[in-house]
Amino acid sequence: MARADEQPKPDLRARYEATRSLTLDLAAPLSDADATIQPHEDASPSKWHMAHTSWFFETFILRDHVEGYTLYDERWPFLFNSYYEGEGERHARPRRGLISRPSIDEIRTYRAHVDAALIRALPDLSNEVRKLVELGIHHEQQHQELFLTDILATLDANPLEPAYMLGPPVADAKETPMGWSRHEGGRVAIGHDGSDFSFDSERPRHEVLLQPFELADRLVTQGDWADFMRDGGYSTPSLWLSDGWTWLKENNIDAPLYWRRDQDGWSRFTLSGRRPIEAALPVTHVSYYEAEAFATWAGARLPTEAEWEIVGADHDPADGNQLTSAAAVMPVGSDSLFGDCWQWTGSAYSPYPGFAPEAGTIGEYNGKFMCGQFVLKGASCATPRGHSRASYRNFFYPAQRWQFTGVRLARNV
Repeated sequence: MARADEQPKPDLRARYEATRSLTLDLAAPLSDADATIQPHEDASPSKWHMAHTSWFFETFILRDHVEGYTLYDERWPFLFNSYYEGEGERHARPRRGLISRPSIDEIRTYRAHVDAALIRALPDLSNEVRKLVELGIHHEQQHQELFLTDILATLDANPLEPAYMLGPPVADAKETPMGWSRHEGGRVAIGHDGSDFSFDSERPRHEVLLQPFELADRLVTQGDWADFMRDGGYSTPSLWLSDGWTWLKENNIDAPLYWRRDQDGWSRFTLSGRRPIEAALPVTHVSYYEAEAFATWAGARLPTEAEWEIVGADHDPADGNQLTSAAAVMPVGSDSLFGDCWQWTGSAYSPYPGFAPEAGTIGEYNGKFMCGQFVLKGASCATPRGHSRASYRNFFYPAQRWQFTGVRLARNV
């Protein structure tokens, strides 16, 4: 959430409308059945994302700060609250796929109702409430990325492997050798500097001490990963953390998520259907356990979040291949810090020194998840443009890999 002494950007209405419109664009190719399915417990149905983001604006802005507003349907908060204990009982997350009604068209009507009410109220909202609208915009951008990764999991579960969209031609680019950029370390400041919007978990800015290190100048590619697999990467226990090896054996893991081998070799399922492995493109959909094992195999390690952030601060996130429309969502290169895939770090997702969550129920947004998860940096091809920054702290549990998660190596000097 924005700092109390910041002024919201003057184009708040335009950014709100653009964000809400992009969600509808993403949903346009889907049938009601597509939008209802929940492929696994970590993922949510498409129409649930559409309704939940509207519930957020309705609850924390319209209900709480607009006099005379009445809920669109008093039964729906139970369905579309996610994890806010302060908002009371809610439908169990693993059962979201059983919400066959309301339909996706009814949810579109709900979204239009919320949008009309919020836009009418916006000129009269205080600066503090307008900052909640800003938070809601960034919240919806997070769900736009989840929308795409979850529909990928949904379509992958269908034996027909239907495509969500048309994709670019198969890449014929050649792999480039991995190079390294050196950083001398020392005392450096990380965390958000307060110049614009940030989530509370990115603050406060503080100093850390870094030893000299090198960061790879490109992401680990599908070709690199194929080499790892051919060299027994998934069958050599000495490469793996104990928890990772247990996870691998219990789940019969032998390749990144969505990869499959047949008589023509390895291929992977994408939002544009099944495609052959493209050696020069980044590997995606790998867990922290896999990333750690690969780094060990490569004679390197995962960067810390501070190392990644210091290098990333010198790059513009807008230069990456980030989502701006419902067009093709596909990693297109391997050298970008932002815009192809989220990159695992070796850093636990824990509070910065002096961290304090926001007051009230909205404070449940980040702080209560600071246990047992690892930080990822950058942005993926499914991340809306303008959403990420060097200080951004994405986080997932080490076994999770249905997101566009990849690897950039580091090593000691």
